[in-house]
Amino acid sequence: MKIWYGVLLLIMADSVGNILITTGMKQVGDVSALRLSEVFRIARRALTNPMLGLGILCMAIAFFSFLGLLAGADLSFVLPATSLAYVISVLGAKYILKEDVTVDRWIGTILICVGVALISLTPGSG
Repeated sequence: MKIWYGVLLLIMADSVGNILITTGMKQVGDVSALRLSEVFRIARRALTNPMLGLGILCMAIAFFSFLGLLAGADLSFVLPATSLAYVISVLGAKYILKEDVTVDRWIGTILICVGVALISLTPGSG
């Protein structure tokens, strides 16, 4: 059960990080500029955007949680279990970022849940 708390921390940190970074980049704007002055302006906007900073902090928490999990559990369990972050990210994309999520993506998200349920049923999975 202790491993699942670490997985939950990683999943939430990764998902929140993805949503914050996406929100921040939408605030920063298009990064297709080729002029050096425009690149510096975009970089300054990105570096001073609080959403990006918080998103990077969340991703760092997810990264160190992943390292901690690997110290106490098998990679063959940890990596598939952390794929639940995709589920949370799709939900965040739909309800927070107001993106249009297609039926195909919902089916893929359900398949991820089924896969994680199958690996969690095996002995020694946390």
